[in-house]
Amino acid sequence: MTIRRIEIYDTTLRDGTQAEDFTLSVEDKLRIAVRLDGLGVDYIEGGWPGSNPKDVQFFKEIQNYSLRHARISAFGSTHQAKNEPEDDANLQALAAARTPVVTIFGKTWDIHVRDALRISLERNLELIANSLSWLKARVETLFYDAEHFFDGYKANPDYAIETVRRARAAGAECIVLCDTNGGTLPGELVEIVRTVRERLGPETRLGIHCHNDADVAVANSLLSVTAGVTHIQGTMNGIGERCGNANLCSIIPGLVLKMGHTCQAGENLAKLTEVSRYITEIANLPHNKYQPYVGLSAFAHKGGVHVSAVQRNPETYEHIRPELVGNVQRILISDLSGKSTILAKAREFGLDLDSHDPVLLDLVSQLKELEAQGFQFEGAEASFELLMRRAMGTSKKYFDLVGFRVIDQKTREDEPPQAEATVMIRVGGEVAHTAAIGNGPVNALDNAIRKALEDFYPQLQETSLIDYKVRVLPGTPGTGARVRVLIESRDEKDKWGTVGLSHDIIEASWQALVDGIRYKLLKSERDGH
Repeated sequence: MTIRRIEIYDTTLRDGTQAEDFTLSVEDKLRIAVRLDGLGVDYIEGGWPGSNPKDVQFFKEIQNYSLRHARISAFGSTHQAKNEPEDDANLQALAAARTPVVTIFGKTWDIHVRDALRISLERNLELIANSLSWLKARVETLFYDAEHFFDGYKANPDYAIETVRRARAAGAECIVLCDTNGGTLPGELVEIVRTVRERLGPETRLGIHCHNDADVAVANSLLSVTAGVTHIQGTMNGIGERCGNANLCSIIPGLVLKMGHTCQAGENLAKLTEVSRYITEIANLPHNKYQPYVGLSAFAHKGGVHVSAVQRNPETYEHIRPELVGNVQRILISDLSGKSTILAKAREFGLDLDSHDPVLLDLVSQLKELEAQGFQFEGAEASFELLMRRAMGTSKKYFDLVGFRVIDQKTREDEPPQAEATVMIRVGGEVAHTAAIGNGPVNALDNAIRKALEDFYPQLQETSLIDYKVRVLPGTPGTGARVRVLIESRDEKDKWGTVGLSHDIIEASWQALVDGIRYKLLKSERDGH
């Protein structure tokens, strides 16, 4: 196989923002662009300057940044059929963006030319050629996205080929074949790319832009390289309209680690997980834990047989070493866990637990009993570490509950209820008695606990609750059912999960809240703060 240098073109800031619930401010886009540049992405598509003021502002602001590697691209379309290039507002906006790269798209599929544009096939060819020729004199680098190329090729191959031939002749430096509807399967896509390469000649740079509607965007992108593609477009985490775009978080390691190709981002693979999670954090979205390579569960092991094997040799159940992409191996605690899992977690927590220690069997028994009741520690490893320390006699009591009371009162139909919590907590020989209000009873309780403890433990001011989930467990029907509460907390460096279980949602929340605070105090002590 020929080893190729592949260009990575990221369109998260444009195509990605067309995804449902994925919205970025100008400042968000600037921060993400800096991170993508640090990763080594070759091109960053910033937006469509002719479509909205936000993108115009982005292109203005990004000129104040000195990117180390990436080149910024503006995106737009061919000029309108009623205009000439010099009179077209879209092309004028692209030139005004002053980006080193411009990418425009044009129609390939004859059905779009006739039914969407309502022009002749020949007039569409003129739009492509005229737009690119006009831009060629005004930008450094010019790319052409052949929209709906694969559907267009299957409907009318000669016309589809002619559209990209005109684009190349007009000055496009790379012809990007787009699977815009995302329905082309890998076998037919590779065959079409090879045919295009034969008909345009090997000197033509080809790119690929795949959507994921048939769940094969990554496969299509990787396999297109075998047919001669050297330029791949996609988004971080595969975010995009409908089912998303080709996921660069899978494509980049696939190219480098699986296929042996090179790219600038491949030289910075250890940053991949960090950048992937940073982008979802900026967009205020949960990160997909099941995502290959960069997901929290990508190298997580739950079954006892798996855990025992990876402890001896990670290759038994890991296709790559997680640190290559900046991820980590995780051993999960569940009712499937055996002694090997708990021993592995003890090592991870820095606990001295021997395989012959009677505490080990006790922990296995406790774990299975607690999970039979409904506890779940897979997302609450902080609670499990505290459980292990209690069993081993190494747990420190930072405070004791004397009592708490929560009042949730609604006085008018058209006004929200008011929640107030009162707590009494003993720290050493001193009792703190405080009250606080909040947005609901759990928030009020959280505020009251912190208020009582922060004078004793100022480091709690660094922590915040970032996620709260309640799961009603099967068993007792109706409102008497047990509930499991999972809480995720964070400080300036880390995140950690805790769990509580009870018939009473406030009691379950208390358990999880208190575990989260105790873990923070343990962590601060361990870190020497």
